[in-house]
Amino acid sequence: MKLDSYWLDTAPRFSQLAQGDLPARADVVVVGGGFTGLSAALELAKRGVSVIVLEAGRLAAQASGRNGGHCNTGVAQDYASLSARIGGERAAEFYRAYAGAVETVRAIIGEEGIDCDLRDSGKIKLAAKPQHFASLAKSYDVIRREVDADVELVPRERIRDEIASDGFFGGLVQRNGMQMHMGKFGVGLAEAAARRGARIFEDSPVTGLKPLGGNVFEVQSARGAMRADRVLIATGASLTGPLQWFRRRIAPVGSFIVATEPLGKAKLDALLPTRRSYVTTRHIGNYFRATPDERLLFGGRARFAMSNPRSDEKSGRILQAGIAQYFPQLADVRIDYCWGGLVDMTADRLPRAGQHEGLFYSMGYSGHGVQMSVHMGRVMADVMFGAAARNPWRTLEWPAIPGHFGRAWFLPLVGAYYRLQDVLH
Repeated sequence: MKLDSYWLDTAPRFSQLAQGDLPARADVVVVGGGFTGLSAALELAKRGVSVIVLEAGRLAAQASGRNGGHCNTGVAQDYASLSARIGGERAAEFYRAYAGAVETVRAIIGEEGIDCDLRDSGKIKLAAKPQHFASLAKSYDVIRREVDADVELVPRERIRDEIASDGFFGGLVQRNGMQMHMGKFGVGLAEAAARRGARIFEDSPVTGLKPLGGNVFEVQSARGAMRADRVLIATGASLTGPLQWFRRRIAPVGSFIVATEPLGKAKLDALLPTRRSYVTTRHIGNYFRATPDERLLFGGRARFAMSNPRSDEKSGRILQAGIAQYFPQLADVRIDYCWGGLVDMTADRLPRAGQHEGLFYSMGYSGHGVQMSVHMGRVMADVMFGAAARNPWRTLEWPAIPGHFGRAWFLPLVGAYYRLQDVLH
């Protein structure tokens, strides 16, 4: 069992890394070389803006290259509850933002000719308990009425048309969704940005951000210092660099994934006949899909812990047991890959983007970042040059998480709370 991301291990390396010293200045410096930063760099470079990307490690190797590979419409919360809490008009605006984000990803792949095993799939949310199906039915009614007619409620008697498992009590299908190879997409996005003129540096952690007035900063890094007319913080849950204000507002929650040995087309077609992206309704739930080479990729919040090799391996064994629970026919399947990563979770599970003390930022995607990160990179290219109204999250306040100062000491308590909720509800 390799303790490596399947996406990163099976993707080519980026071939156009910038070499040498940093320039003296740039129009924009992007801190973070994941999907947000690379998408922003691509859009800015297309417009003739001089842009530098500084990535602390390997490009797209954190959340962007360590996720479950889902790219779908749908906010991270139960839609009916969200609509009741913030109002139907605002909830619909957020839902449409995610739908638009899927289309942004699709458009960039087409415009730039990115070879990343793109496949239209849609998503099904699977009810783990009978009462969960009742909640899905309520959301189905609200979604159809307020924002999206292209959804389908699948009752338990038809659930095997979607998945060869007796562990679910129905599901909610949202058809606007797709899958791609995350590693190949990340490299393709970086190569597209570099072709347009962006300069992209790996192994270049930012160590200081000195304000020089307005939006202008001196950016200090392992490669030296430079002047930036604008800075975009696109670091997600990174624990590197002088970003304490952002860390106090994000809980870095570990998420863990395994990939099985190749199962073959016939076996996977029998297990997952519609080949959708699958998400369960439990608080400590699972998400899964097939890979381009016929593996089952299966993930979840197996343990409320940070990712490291020992933690990843423990989580992998839990996930292997989860596969056997849902798919007894895979009880003896070999696990080839196991890895973990950090989800940049906000308190309300909605993204945040805007400007703080001269620094532009976009992050907090809360487990739904594949599509929204790419979309917000393009959006922030507009926001940084005056189009603040393009930002769908601009009106959201972002207070610090009480008692949180950057290290998520409270994760075991959160895990215990959610385990209790899964028992009670």
